[in-house]
Order: sequence, then structure tokens, then C-alpha cells
Amino acid sequence: MTGDYTPVLRVAGRPVARYVTRPELPSRLSPRPCLHPVTTLAGTPVTEFRPADHLHHLGVGVAVPDVEGHNFWGGRTYVRDRGPTELDNHGAQRHTAFRHSGPEGFEEELRWVARGAELLRERRTVAATELTATAWALDFTFSLTNATRAPLTFGSPATNGRPGAAYGGFFWRARKEDAAPRVLTADREGEPEVHGHRADWLALTGDTWTLVFAGATERTRRDPWFVRTREYPGVGSSLAHDDRVALAPGDTLVRRIVTVVADGRLDGDGDGAAALARKAVGR
Repeated sequence: MTGDYTPVLRVAGRPVARYVTRPELPSRLSPRPCLHPVTTLAGTPVTEFRPADHLHHLGVGVAVPDVEGHNFWGGRTYVRDRGPTELDNHGAQRHTAFRHSGPEGFEEELRWVARGAELLRERRTVAATELTATAWALDFTFSLTNATRAPLTFGSPATNGRPGAAYGGFFWRARKEDAAPRVLTADREGEPEVHGHRADWLALTGDTWTLVFAGATERTRRDPWFVRTREYPGVGSSLAHDDRVALAPGDTLVRRIVTVVADGRLDGDGDGAAALARKAVGR
């Protein structure tokens, strides 16, 4: 499927996510396909698109601030010894085709392009599954293949000299409310405690909704979580946390995140989140 087709994911007959295939955005925002809006089964939105605090935050998708010096995240680039800097180095993710698509999900092919050159080819698989009467799961896999004849490296502001800023990879910009959301894992709670740590699952709860993120492969679970709650609500899986990640020509990097989208606010010690995470990833 080509053209301007826009998949809408449905669970139990209800629309729960719209996939923006070709967003019309300025190059500074690193244009890329994304999911927005994403909602609970009751219809509560749990994503934001181009929020005022970070215009380059685009719902749910894949964004990397440094692919061999090219910015596929959007906004300013963190430069060692200079800090956040406006650079003309933005790339774009371009939809190529849907291999298949339906209300339960889709498989997509994309090209990551910067300065007229293709750096990466991506195969993205997204699926929506009903878990309970009040919760569903979004299964998101991305496979990035080096399309060049030289090694490519992935970095983050953290690997470029800004401690604690290892964002890049799968990223979910959540709904901003009057109060910051609660964040917890099986043994930690609060942004300072959870951010930068590895955990099988991570729960983010707002006023009337809960998101539970889980790495669905052993390799994905080795990536630490990037978490923001006070400045803005966002969760990502850090692709390049401590060191740059190298990808040889023709090699492929794969990550898979499953996110539970539930109505209601998680309370207690997280047993409910753990059970939902296990059910979502089949563990």
C-alpha cells in the first residue's frame, strides 16, 4: 500500500490509535511517521503531538538524536563542550510502503535519509491486541539496517557529554496533565530512581490512565529506561546509554517494546502493572 493511506488500529471494534504516515513538518523537527492520537479503550488520549514544550515530540515512534552526526530526533543537537546547538543536520524518516495493514496492525518499510543520502532502511511492525475489558497492548518492533558502505554509529546527548540525557530509540510522549504522573518499576519509584536503570517493566500513571512499558526481547531489556515526569511526561528505551552503538554495513539492529494502555490509575505496589506486562509479552 502506498499513497496517503493512514492506518487506524482498532481493539474490540474501537479505534485506539492513528498512524500518521507522512506528517507535514518543518525539517527542524526531523519528520517521521508516528502514532497519534493513541487512546485507552474508554477514549482517553495518552499521547501528544508537537506539544508547546517540545515541538519535536511526536506521539509514539522511533527517534534518534545522533546517527553518525545526523539528527533524527528534532530540535537542537547537543554538541560536546558547546551544549544544545542549532545545526542544519536534521534527517527524516520516509515511509516507503506497507507490506500489509489492517485494524489489528501493520508492517511498514521506511528509509532514513539525511542530506540526500539513505543511511538506514527500517522494517517496522506494529500490532494492537486486547488484554482485558479495560486494557490493550501496543506491540512495536523496529529493525534498522545499515544501508551504507561504511559503519554507522548511534549516539545520544549522554554519549556526547551530557549526563542523564541518553534519549533516543523508541519514545512515547505521554499526555501532560496538571500533576506529574507517577512512575515505578518492580523495585523503584519516582523519576530520579527509575531514570537510567534497567527493568523488565516500567509503569507511568496519570489521572485516569496507566501505561506499562516492557522490553519484549532479552536484548531490548538490556537497554535502560529514559524517563521524564516533572518537566514533561515521556518514556523511552535508551539505544545509546553509556557508549555509541555501532552498526556494520548490511547489519541489522532490532528492538521490541510492548506497551499496555489501560484505563484507570495504577495504585498499590505495582502488582497489577507486573501482571499486565507479563500478559502483554507472554512471559
